[in-house]
Amino acid sequence: MLPDRDAERGSVAAELALALPAVVLALLLGAGALGAAARQVALQDATADAARLLGRGEDDGAAAQAVTAAVPGAGMTSSSSGDLVCVSARTDYAIGGFIRLGLQASSCALGGGL
Repeated sequence: MLPDRDAERGSVAAELALALPAVVLALLLGAGALGAAARQVALQDATADAARLLGRGEDDGAAAQAVTAAVPGAGMTSSSSGDLVCVSARTDYAIGGFIRLGLQASSCALGGGL
């Protein structure tokens, strides 16, 4: 007796309909993770620029402007210890509207314009 082919009709479409949301979710999360990594690199670069500005004698406002220009919404704090001027920055990043990541970076530079 031959198998009834009409009983299996549409099974590929049903399997695709079940798997497609998982594939789309995985792609969206991957793209969000890449966006978070790019934001982290921009935040690290901004803190390095801000630390160099403070090391050259610029005021906190110029350093904060450099951080917020590179990463909108980022907050910055600075401290100095001996010859080092250190800057820390923090921002939040949302992936898909339901996952929030706290990103932070810090960098130090020599003070006194060296």
